[in-house]
Amino acid sequence: MFGYRVPAPDEAMLVAGGRRWHSGAPFRVVVGHGAFVAPFFRKARYLTLSMQEAEVAETCVTRQGIALNVRAVIAFKVGNDEESIVNAGQRFLSDQDQMSTLTGRIFAGHLRSIVGSMTVEEIVTERQKLATEVLDGSKVEMVKIGLTVDSLQIQSIDDMNAGYIDSMAAPHNAAIRRQAQIAQAQANQAAAEAEQESQRKQAEYARQTAVVQAEYKAQIDKAQAEAAQAGPLSQAQAQLKVIAAQAELARQQAELRERQLVAEVVKPAEAEAERVRVLARAEAERVTIQAQAAASNNRIALDQMLINQLPQIVKEAAAGLGGANVSVLNGADGLSEIAASLVGQGLSILSTVRKSVNGELDRAPGSQSAGLPAAGGADGQPDGQADGQGAG
Repeated sequence: MFGYRVPAPDEAMLVAGGRRWHSGAPFRVVVGHGAFVAPFFRKARYLTLSMQEAEVAETCVTRQGIALNVRAVIAFKVGNDEESIVNAGQRFLSDQDQMSTLTGRIFAGHLRSIVGSMTVEEIVTERQKLATEVLDGSKVEMVKIGLTVDSLQIQSIDDMNAGYIDSMAAPHNAAIRRQAQIAQAQANQAAAEAEQESQRKQAEYARQTAVVQAEYKAQIDKAQAEAAQAGPLSQAQAQLKVIAAQAELARQQAELRERQLVAEVVKPAEAEAERVRVLARAEAERVTIQAQAAASNNRIALDQMLINQLPQIVKEAAAGLGGANVSVLNGADGLSEIAASLVGQGLSILSTVRKSVNGELDRAPGSQSAGLPAAGGADGQPDGQADGQGAG
């Protein structure tokens, strides 16, 4: 909009013209917002509020009369309050670069004053004290011109090759060098001891390593020897196991063969022998029975044959009597006696023949004729013997 002005964030707009402001300032201060500036009646100018820097390089004389060259850097800016802006605007609005120049001069004066009240030792060892006293001494003047200091840094202090600072530092340097030498000697000694310890440990390690290697080699050799022996030993053990297994197999096979032979040969042979014995006993019994039967049959047949021959025997005896000179005294009874005598003789002959034949049969193997009754009578005598005692 025509006549409406807005200052930058790091600027303050100073509007002059018109009536006097209630703060008593000769112009209106606008910060952070815009304002309408009537053309031809009012005029707007801008004052920077950004950070600025001033350098100080001043030769100062200490309380000891020693000249020191002191370099410092001041960081400052226009204060944020309206009073500071008004004070700075009235002094620096037309030439804002003068703020750095004036600030440097103010701090240079206070720096000379503060350094003149301190010794070199204090200035060198207590720089922060120097900066704080310079800030405190310049604060009132800076407020009057509307400026505020953010920081003051002492960059360097030197005695312009006078050698005082070096001499002051010499004892410390010597002590430091001494301490450094001591530390170096201690470090060297520690390094030497460490080297000796390292060498000792290396020697000990080498010795232990040699021992371990020797033991390891001995174990390896022993293991190899055992392995070399284990081969034939294990082979022999394996062969023994094989032989034992083969012997066990042979034993089992022999037992199996024995059982097979028993089953295939012995048992059948025993069965066959038993069969033969049974058959032999049966055959013997059969032969005995047949012999007994034959003997019995032979006796019966013999008796029958002798009986059948008895009339012929009697006839032959009677024929012998026919040519003999025999006198019969008692007639018919005498003849009867003679006839009875002839019959008794025939029976006697028959009995003799029968005994002879039975004796032969009794002596034959398996014969049991001795237990058989004679063919004559119930008492074993020839038939007709009992009543033939009266024959002459």
